[in-house]
Amino acid sequence: MTAALPVHIEAASPHVMNTYGRLPIALSHGQGCRVWDVNGKSYIDALGGIAVNTVGHNHPRLVAALCDQIGKIIHSSNYYHVPLQETLAAKLVELSGLENVFFCSTGLEANEAALKLARKFGHDKGIARPEIVVYEKAFHGRSIATLSATGNPKVQAGFGPLVEGFIRVPINDMAGLKAATEGNPNVVAVFFEAIQGEGGVHSMTDDYLRQARALCDERDWLLMIDEVQCGMGRTGKWFAHQWAGIKPDVMPLAKGLGSGVPVGAVVAGPRAAHIFGPGNHGTTFGGNPLAMRAGVETIRIMEEEGLLENATAVGDHLRAALTRELGGLPGFKEVRGRGLMLGLELTQPCGVLLNRAAENGLLISVTADTVIRMVPSLIMTTAEADEVVAILCPLVRQLLQEGV
Repeated sequence: MTAALPVHIEAASPHVMNTYGRLPIALSHGQGCRVWDVNGKSYIDALGGIAVNTVGHNHPRLVAALCDQIGKIIHSSNYYHVPLQETLAAKLVELSGLENVFFCSTGLEANEAALKLARKFGHDKGIARPEIVVYEKAFHGRSIATLSATGNPKVQAGFGPLVEGFIRVPINDMAGLKAATEGNPNVVAVFFEAIQGEGGVHSMTDDYLRQARALCDERDWLLMIDEVQCGMGRTGKWFAHQWAGIKPDVMPLAKGLGSGVPVGAVVAGPRAAHIFGPGNHGTTFGGNPLAMRAGVETIRIMEEEGLLENATAVGDHLRAALTRELGGLPGFKEVRGRGLMLGLELTQPCGVLLNRAAENGLLISVTADTVIRMVPSLIMTTAEADEVVAILCPLVRQLLQEGV
């Protein structure tokens, strides 16, 4: 008997609002760091759902836990206590050294809540028009407030007027931060990503993080660190700012916290933990039992399978291999980032590599026009990292030769 040839299924979504520049791919299923499309083609996944699929696709322990929870209760109103919220909150407090947690569903919501915390912190001190320091190239979300905090004119275009109350400064420039805020009594917080994701994988230096912490203590500001993309073990620490040995006052989380189930959180330290009271903030879906079970099981798997250590080891291996293969080539600038959050910067736009990589069985992203971003699942092996290098590097060389 002759096996039937696979039927080609067109990837199209004519009734879905056109808000994404999608590749002509529709994924069917995944296993570990591999995914398959509806036509049976396989890919090595170096994107991880954009830093979301922490424990990979179809992890047996996560699947079993979610199936068990679905058979019990999926959603519960926040009119009532949700025991799994306390379980996950207690774990996040333990890992961060902070005090309490507000749960929501997305990184945008977590950042929005952080901005509200900062404003109320100011109002509680008698500041009528609080101002928050934000950063060039930052990305905090696409709601009107988080868009206003974002430092990307392209994504802001067409949505003005933006929300007032933000002071924008360059990254890693303490003199610039002090100059921009000098004599301003309305400043209430400094808000940044420990590693900018959409902005091109630019890291705040450990020294800058320590200086920012000291300045906020000196001036009674909140230090708010957006760990939505770079948190949850991605850099080899639970949270990227921990490399500098500091603690923020407010820490938004999301993406990898639920391994694909939408979970957002705002973790607060003592100075911010009791700013909100009943009625100040809320959510319908945030903190539901299914999401909380996903978060609890994700952390348990990460601890028991040593995924922080793996992120460091495999990330170092991948970074070294990319640098070895591409270093010195005209048009190659650098590989930067930490752990399994890496950006490979070229001197020319490289958006065409999205399609070319996918055609060769590799999923990546391109951000800030010239930066190839890789944020795979934290279970990636060195052998899989070598596959990424074997596919990607020839494509980069070809692109750079075309640009000569």
